[in-house]
Amino acid sequence: MGWSFQTAEALAAALRAGEVTSTELTEEAIARIEREDKAVNAICVPDFDRARAAARDADQARARGEDRPLLGIPVTVKESYDIAGLPTTWGMPPHRNHIPAEDAVQVSRLKAAGAVLLGKTNVPLRLQDVQSFNEIYGTTNNPWDHGRTPGGSSGGSAAALASGFGALSIGSDIAGSLRTPAHFCGVYAHKPTLGLAATRGMAPPPAPALPAEPDLAVVGPMARTARDLALLLDVMAGPDPLTLGVAYDVTLPPARHEGLDDFRVLVLDEHPLIPTGAAVRAGVDRVADALVDGGARVERHSPLLPDPTEAALLYTQLLFANSAARFPDELYEQLRTHAAGLSADDRSLDAARLRGMVLSHRDWIEVNNRRELHRRGWRRFFAEFDAVVCPITPTPAFPHDHNPDSMERRIDIDGVEYPYLDQLVWAGLATMPGLPATAVPAGRSPEGLPVGVQLIGPMFEDRTPLRLAELLEQKIGGFQAPK
Repeated sequence: MGWSFQTAEALAAALRAGEVTSTELTEEAIARIEREDKAVNAICVPDFDRARAAARDADQARARGEDRPLLGIPVTVKESYDIAGLPTTWGMPPHRNHIPAEDAVQVSRLKAAGAVLLGKTNVPLRLQDVQSFNEIYGTTNNPWDHGRTPGGSSGGSAAALASGFGALSIGSDIAGSLRTPAHFCGVYAHKPTLGLAATRGMAPPPAPALPAEPDLAVVGPMARTARDLALLLDVMAGPDPLTLGVAYDVTLPPARHEGLDDFRVLVLDEHPLIPTGAAVRAGVDRVADALVDGGARVERHSPLLPDPTEAALLYTQLLFANSAARFPDELYEQLRTHAAGLSADDRSLDAARLRGMVLSHRDWIEVNNRRELHRRGWRRFFAEFDAVVCPITPTPAFPHDHNPDSMERRIDIDGVEYPYLDQLVWAGLATMPGLPATAVPAGRSPEGLPVGVQLIGPMFEDRTPLRLAELLEQKIGGFQAPK
């Protein structure tokens, strides 16, 4: 029997029962990567020799009676995480030889849990794209259609999971970088609550690995089932030990409900700033129908929902303030000149991007204060609802577009072109206030491409959208391997 598409949960049970060894699982995974990855290019930094050694160690540990959550299970890691002895480049050619001496905190947690690390997965330049290509490692293709992107920036991880290269992967998310690749490749991902999982060792080179918590950005799990997401989140959750003087145990509250018939869900399929394509709308409707059929209370509108237009503008400013923080002085001054010429009543996303790139600290504080008002609004919302179901992006995976100027790119939504970066507004709905969001498969488009939706939950109640994801998987199915 082949093990490549088995869940981590099933592999753990088989390893405990003695039905298979970690060495056998690892050799099968390596053989599959060597055979299949030439067409996909998901694994950009293989680490097979150390994986084999780790598998042997796992088998010996199990023979001694040890058991850990991921003991002997083959996994992959996004290229942007530091792994001692392997390059961490973020796709930036000047840093192709940057080799950290220490593991990222999440890599350490994977190893402590017993995982076998097969290697690193591909990313876009500086992790700043909805695709995954760079000059060092080339282009990662979508396993469902090699002419299309697997998403970004955790596109290599999603493509690896969809291709059967390991049972789990870890990625990161600031603009949908976990959720979009899951949506495009038909797998699962979870963007945790902001600050829930430590990020040290996930910084652009040559920056040192510091225990600082970045704004908006999180690290999180990717898998082929909802239960595997929860398993991996338990390994990842917890603050950085460098920031605490005492031992700290993270105990997330249980899911609000166990059955679908107790869930109260708001379903959204329209955004004021960008249309939703028919294929994605059908995926949202499929999930909504399953919820209704399962007895959930489903609403399509609520006055409690914080204003999505203002949310998108706040998110865009915060996101671009973050991404432009390291721009050269000359470029920054040019942007300031352009921003000064904007009309005060220009409320477009283009204007928000430009304003964000040159925000003064004073202006950032004001934007942040408005974010806090949205967080208060979400707390009131989640007193009446348990989750939001909505798109991740307006379309399924789109054809590769390597135009170096993302501002010039366009996204085709049912035959009409829109600015490429406008598709990020759905990701920002959860990211701006720091809410947890689980990406789940929701069927396929008429062209046969995967379509996913996100389930947004209350802050630090990550188990609630994860449980809803598990219930939906039972109801409508989940991951299917591409042919």
